[in-house]
This record gives sequence, C-alpha cells and structure tokens, in this order.
Amino acid sequence: MSRRQVHIGPRRKAAVLVVGVLAAATTLAACGSSSSTTTTSQQNASASSAAPKPATSFSTRSVSGFGSVVVDGNGRTVYILTSGGRTNLPCTDASGCTKVWPDLPLPDGVTAAKAGTGIQTSLLGTKKLSDGETYPTYNGWLMYEYAADSGPGQANGQGIQSFGGTWYVLSPSGNPITTTSGAASGGGSGY
Repeated sequence: MSRRQVHIGPRRKAAVLVVGVLAAATTLAACGSSSSTTTTSQQNASASSAAPKPATSFSTRSVSGFGSVVVDGNGRTVYILTSGGRTNLPCTDASGCTKVWPDLPLPDGVTAAKAGTGIQTSLLGTKKLSDGETYPTYNGWLMYEYAADSGPGQANGQGIQSFGGTWYVLSPSGNPITTTSGAASGGGSGY
C-alpha cells in the first residue's frame, strides 16, 4: 500500500485554517451560550419557585396600634374596602385601584389558600370574579395589600378613603378593625 500525499497550496492552508478557527469559535460560543442560558434559566426558575405567593396562605400578626390582624403569605397586612354598609366594593385594574391596593389572586393550579396561625379555617374561602381570576376571601371579604406598606408589621393603609370607600385591616374574627382603640384591646367592630 502506498501512501499518496496531497499537496495543499498556501491559499488552501489559510482557508482550511480560517474555517477550522471559525468552527472552533462557533462551537465554543454555542457551548458558552448554552450553559449561560441554562444557568440563567435555572436561576430564574429557582427564584420564581422560591418567591413567596402572598395569596396561598394567611395567618395573623400583631401590628402596633391594632393588635392581631390578618396577614398574607408574605406577612403583609391585608385590607378590605367598604362604604356605607356596602361590602367588597370593586377594586379593579381598570380604575387604577389595584396599583395602589394590589389584589391577591390565587396562583394557577391553586384552588384555596391555607389557614395559618390564628386564622379560622371556616372563614377562609374563595370568590371567582368577572376577570376570570379566583381570589381568597376571609369571612367573605376580598383582601388586598397596600402598596405603601413596605413590609410586614405595617398598617399604613388603615382608614384611607379612596376608590369609593374606606380601607380597613381585618381582625382574626373576620371583622374590619375600624378604630385603633378597639384593635389595641383585641376587639374590632364589624361593619
């Protein structure tokens, strides 16, 4: 068997070298891009799965001046909207209400919120609204957060009059706390 040598000219050598370098660069870029994308996707998935879902559970917490109040899964105080004997006034995206008073829809696949410490399971329910979302309720009240509460233990929205009614925190018995003196003694009056 004889070996046949193939002679490649200088131009061909340069072309083969350029093609080889481009192929290697493309392969490295694809590998780097793929692992970077995978890592970013995995980080985003971990972050979203680890992010608390405020509407999935409710419990109670002591808030200065109000005593024990209902809080969502993030530990933030929840509020209800009422006016002149009317309950559950609408707070909608269209009116801009939910920008100030974020609503708490149940996440997809969740059919009910869980009752945590201090919550009466019999008072925790759900209500499906015309927007197609299902929302948790407590003693029949739709619950909202207040955008100006920067974290747990705050009730800066108490008594604010906006969007056609007055906003109140909820007592563990499911009644609006309409005064600070009643709340401080553990009471809370129904509306």
